[in-house]
Amino acid sequence: MTDKGSNAGEPSRFGRVFRFVTHYWLLSPVLFGSLVIARIASTLVDVTVPIASGRLVDAVASGSRDDPAPALWALALLVSLAAIFQVSRQLVTFLLNRMSARAITAIGRDAFAKVQRFSSDWHANSFAGATVRKITRGMNAFDTFTDTLAFNLAPALIVVIGVTVTFTLRWPVLGALVGACIVVFIAASVALSILWVSPANRAAREMDSRLSGTLADSVSGNPTVKSFAAEGREDALFAGVAAKWASRSIVAWDRGAWTGLAQALMLIVLQAVMLTTGIYLWREGRASPGDIASLIATQFLITGYLRDIAQNVRQIQRTINDMDDVLDFRDADFDVADKPGAKALKVDRGAIAFDDVTFRYKGARGPVFANFSLEIPAGQRVGLVGHSGSGKSTFVKLIQRLYDLEGGAIRIDGQDISAVTQASLREAVGLVPQDPILFHRSLAENVAYGRPGTSIDEIREAARLAHAAEFIEGLPKGYDTLVGERGVKLSGGERQRVAIARAILANTPVLVLDEATSSLDSISERLIRQAIERLSAGRTTIVVAHRLSTIQRLDRILVFDHGEVVEDGTHDALLARPQGTYRRLLEVQLGAGEIVDAAQ
Repeated sequence: MTDKGSNAGEPSRFGRVFRFVTHYWLLSPVLFGSLVIARIASTLVDVTVPIASGRLVDAVASGSRDDPAPALWALALLVSLAAIFQVSRQLVTFLLNRMSARAITAIGRDAFAKVQRFSSDWHANSFAGATVRKITRGMNAFDTFTDTLAFNLAPALIVVIGVTVTFTLRWPVLGALVGACIVVFIAASVALSILWVSPANRAAREMDSRLSGTLADSVSGNPTVKSFAAEGREDALFAGVAAKWASRSIVAWDRGAWTGLAQALMLIVLQAVMLTTGIYLWREGRASPGDIASLIATQFLITGYLRDIAQNVRQIQRTINDMDDVLDFRDADFDVADKPGAKALKVDRGAIAFDDVTFRYKGARGPVFANFSLEIPAGQRVGLVGHSGSGKSTFVKLIQRLYDLEGGAIRIDGQDISAVTQASLREAVGLVPQDPILFHRSLAENVAYGRPGTSIDEIREAARLAHAAEFIEGLPKGYDTLVGERGVKLSGGERQRVAIARAILANTPVLVLDEATSSLDSISERLIRQAIERLSAGRTTIVVAHRLSTIQRLDRILVFDHGEVVEDGTHDALLARPQGTYRRLLEVQLGAGEIVDAAQ
């Protein structure tokens, strides 16, 4: 994943976030338009309430007790405006609830879809817990950002502008003074938030993600923690990260508090300016008692909204920081991406060819493969052996296109896999990994994962062929049993059998088994070998093996060493080489005296 946005300056970051939220607002254009109209209308009504209050005071002051009609009419106007404001404000709430729910759902869906398609390297280098936290934090931040704008910031700006214009038309001097104070207040609030508070918020946010990642890592690894009695060490590790989070958070919170104090002092100055000017206008005979009452109500209204602006600027800045990660996900380029116009892979036979392939891992000094060529005919069953790091696992990862090549091409049935869609490629290449991961779902759902919608009878048959039916049908809930997170309720051998059943049901034309029997006891291994022989019949099959006994009946064995195939042949042919690498590996596992028996 290539990050495009995390280093952007503050103005461009705000612009990026605003384009992002606008996109999701406009997913519901009718709701959004109705919301804007209702919000403006309710705010304008709120501006007129202090004026109506002043009219009521004037009506009472200048009226007669014998003729209360003017005062009653002024009272009716005031009450009506208050009622209209409350109704329109609730309308805004109903509209916003619906628009936000749709938008937040879309944000989570889009972020999840993007993260799912990031490369294996990205997922290997990322904390799952931190990734989940970033997505949920971004969703919540969008909700807060929208609420803040709709209920606080936008109305506040409308009010202060409306009041300034009203004062300027009635009393130009007061309007100019109020306008100047408002401009200084908003400019200072924005500057403090962006230049002083925001960096501290970002530092705290980064530590928040690390805190979540550390917590998830320790919780998911609890069996290992228990096996080494490492609870105390994990407690200390988490406490250390939590202390750093607390330290950074206190700095961010304190800066927010100091900013709030500065803003409160500026509001006191504004109140003093407004009321002093009002008394001056009354003394000059240019303002009535009702005007003074209106002015008092207005200063409470305007300082309240300005206080909201101050708080909301800080809130908006925090939400911008919290949405950064989701925007980074959205704006990132895929390390492995489908080419424009990529078509679906069509596999008729399953022949695989490496054509002059060169590949190195990111950051590695040298390539794993350099100008590597190899052909596997359709339907051939091939075993891959060799020391750790010899290139076996990389070979099968490249067939799945988990990484892009530096040079050359890999073809299946003559089609360059870099030119087809990744989805169609992986639908054609079944995988049984060394450490299969199951979902915290039922056993039936896990078996059927490679072919959703299949019948329970087909699931049972696949489980029977993988020798998984014996333990599944012995469970109280059978195929409805939940397996726990990552399949933790099952043993390693049981997880492996479920993974093999999944591959049997998927029935892909190309099959990869990466140390698929490594977690099994000797009896289970023999049963699984029989299942694999049935599973691989008529299909191109690649078996990465550490236990060499599992590959002796395959059509061909490739011996890897430092990214090269140093031996290629059947088990008997390779065993016949006294100084061969394969024979030495087999001697290490079985002992030189048992080689002849192993070959039988």
